[in-house]
Amino acid sequence: MKPPSCNYVPLVVHDFAESRYNANDPVLEQEVCAMHPSRVSLLKLRFFLLAVFATTIIMPHHAAAQQSTPPATSPEPATQTYSQEPQVPASNYDKAIFRDPVPSAQLEFLNHYAGHEAKRVLRDKQYHKLMHRMIPDLMFHYGWDMMLTDALEKVLTDSQIPVQIRDGRYVEISGRSGPYLQGRGFMWIDMQEGIALGGFYFHPTNGEPTPTVTVFSHQVKEDTLKMSQLPPAFAEELTRWSAQSNVPQVTTRYFIGDSHKKILLEHDEDYCAGGSAAPADCEQMNADAADIDLDAAYYLDQTNHATNATAWMIEGPDQVAWIQVRDNTCRAVADRLGCRIRITRERTRVIINRHSVVQIPHK
Repeated sequence: MKPPSCNYVPLVVHDFAESRYNANDPVLEQEVCAMHPSRVSLLKLRFFLLAVFATTIIMPHHAAAQQSTPPATSPEPATQTYSQEPQVPASNYDKAIFRDPVPSAQLEFLNHYAGHEAKRVLRDKQYHKLMHRMIPDLMFHYGWDMMLTDALEKVLTDSQIPVQIRDGRYVEISGRSGPYLQGRGFMWIDMQEGIALGGFYFHPTNGEPTPTVTVFSHQVKEDTLKMSQLPPAFAEELTRWSAQSNVPQVTTRYFIGDSHKKILLEHDEDYCAGGSAAPADCEQMNADAADIDLDAAYYLDQTNHATNATAWMIEGPDQVAWIQVRDNTCRAVADRLGCRIRITRERTRVIINRHSVVQIPHK
């Protein structure tokens, strides 16, 4: 019987929907005598990390050990191959995420600006009409609150960078002349498919993670989004633009669509996928990307995904405790960095899926 002098707190981890343990397991349903809430929270974190650790690190090694018998005289050391395995599947681009494509005939005027300075396009009434159709009509915080179209115009107005048209269809209009906070941006338009995406980079001083790249499109309305879900040609252009504009290869990335929410544009690239051509520190880049996504997910959750949020990010005690447990967990394995990446990405998925609506597959 339960002692009458005890108040009982169910030990159930409500938020860890992505973890792989059985939430109905009797061990997790046990009740614990009332304790300080922070201790209960820490226990939740420990159960979550234990589950991830067991399913992603211990179990694979156990299965591998059952399938192969190493020589008794020289047993193989325990090794992790995380950095060699592809972390990102082939492109998951789905055209159906783009709505209301613009007829190609209405985009033909852009061909006349190929090779001309970007600032000339901004004087075209057709371009302004097109941008109001392609760019979300909402407030954005670039130093202070302004319309997103106005923020982009600030970095394009005096741009002398030539308009690029690749493969006869992909238009890039870019500028690096933001008047403050190192603002720079671009528009990418696929004249064949009638779709457009933009990007805006700057160094926020409003308390959010910095620097940031915000990708946007009025034609997209999703609650969660990964880089691999966007057109491959756009991903290539973003990489090229980042290199030319001195934008860090790994940085905080957001997406703003027609849902009028700022969401995480999750890094799902594997920087080690290039084999011998991959950067020497590719695994550290993967770890940095995972950490950056987690920080951004926390900030978006704290600010309710506001597109012009100005609140300072607060690192709560739960997050501090989680980081400590994660680091302690990963010290016990050979591939500490790979362990850290896996667990951090699991945590990020938990946060971004807390309030998201289940998406109906596009047809």
